[in-house]
Amino acid sequence: MTDKNKSLSELGLTARAGRNPVITGLTVDSRAVAPGMLFAALPGTQVHGATFIPMALEYGAAAILTDADGAGIAAEALAESDAAVIVTPDPRQVLAYTAALWFERQPKTMVAVTGTNGKTSVATFVRQIWQALGETSVNVGTTGVEGDWQYPLRHTTPEPITLHKVLSEAAEAGVTHAAMEASSHGLSQRRLDGVTLTAAGFTNFSQDHLDYHASFEAYFDAKAGLFARVLPEDGVAVINITDPRGVDMAAIATARGQKVITVGRGEGDLALAGQRYDSTGQTIRLTWQGSVRQERLNLIGGFQAENALLAAGLVIACGAEPAAVFNALGQLGTVRGRMQLAATRDNDAAVFVDYAHTPDAVATAIRALRPHVMGRLVAIVGAGGDRDASKRPLMGQAAAAHADMVIVTDDNPRSEDPALIRAAVMQGCPDAVEIGDRAEAILRGVDALQPGDALLICGKGHESGQVIGDTIFPFDDVEQASIAVAALDGRGL
Repeated sequence: MTDKNKSLSELGLTARAGRNPVITGLTVDSRAVAPGMLFAALPGTQVHGATFIPMALEYGAAAILTDADGAGIAAEALAESDAAVIVTPDPRQVLAYTAALWFERQPKTMVAVTGTNGKTSVATFVRQIWQALGETSVNVGTTGVEGDWQYPLRHTTPEPITLHKVLSEAAEAGVTHAAMEASSHGLSQRRLDGVTLTAAGFTNFSQDHLDYHASFEAYFDAKAGLFARVLPEDGVAVINITDPRGVDMAAIATARGQKVITVGRGEGDLALAGQRYDSTGQTIRLTWQGSVRQERLNLIGGFQAENALLAAGLVIACGAEPAAVFNALGQLGTVRGRMQLAATRDNDAAVFVDYAHTPDAVATAIRALRPHVMGRLVAIVGAGGDRDASKRPLMGQAAAAHADMVIVTDDNPRSEDPALIRAAVMQGCPDAVEIGDRAEAILRGVDALQPGDALLICGKGHESGQVIGDTIFPFDDVEQASIAVAALDGRGL
């Protein structure tokens, strides 16, 4: 994992009985333990990692990091072992700092962005602006590591060992600037602790992940951890104050002593003063410290202007010249699976794919597309299985309230009965057309398009597979849209 082994003390750790072994690596997977490694036995939602301490010790772990509960669970095995034991109230946070010390390097300039929607777009736009300014940069999150260095990721915010390994390798490859997505899961599990941030951003807040967080406020508190804990006191907070919770987030940042740059629609230090839409993008008018500028964005959706300005604010917060940042806005490109133009019919009707998978995101996406469309707007929606069930009828309700025609289909049903998920979504849009097979739903949606119409396929965005049971079947909304258009318009693939 690294060429240089380190003692526990070099990693900032103090073990029971003063033991200070040399560590050869870090892992949270007992199956990956090799002699001399530190095994982090973390509390989990289903089972405590301490259950696997005996296996880790058998494989030669030199040190165990856990909490008091974990030490109790594995007390007998630990008593019979010479391994160093580190017991701490928050082993996840300690692991994050340990991983940072182990891998040592990360890009010199780092920012992170949190919020229910828009994280991927903002992080990608930050990277694109940096690249336009000549900086070697990447964005890290839902779509993996993209930019001047690439790396696939399984999670929006990877666990600390993977995250710091990736950041170290990126820095080794010459990456100097990185923009990260900070998910609520990642923040609550302390995955970003140990990342040195220059600035952090907040996009918006609405219902999501209540299958994981105990309450709406617990969900907000998790996101607020980016400013209350991770961003240092001398960091800069870039906050969307148009969102109702933006004022609360700005107050948290101010209380920490952080400089705050506010971004908003018609308000804030960096304000969106006006927008004019056309079929391929929009022209925006913005104000910054008393000066007014007009810029072209080749992006579909009014909310993308807010994402672009939040990204601009983050780049400015890191020391870039504002005028150069605003000049780069015209070079921003669509983020994969985010208001992405997937195909166009011979009658000029357009098909878009978006990752909108919350009620607010669906409503926002449809409303944002509306000014670009002269005719009807058709929306395809669904909901994932094994996730927050309370939002399912709200997904249908959001689509019905803003689209002219709604088709309800399967998303990623996972272990649940797809028909029951669709029925729950249909409660919010009883007049919708129900088509379980997602490929058929896309074909029917494309077939319904007349000149001037548009189809918005919500939910899966950039994803290249559909999870049914325990199997991931190849499925790409953009590809399916292209196939449907080719079939209906008699084109060759």
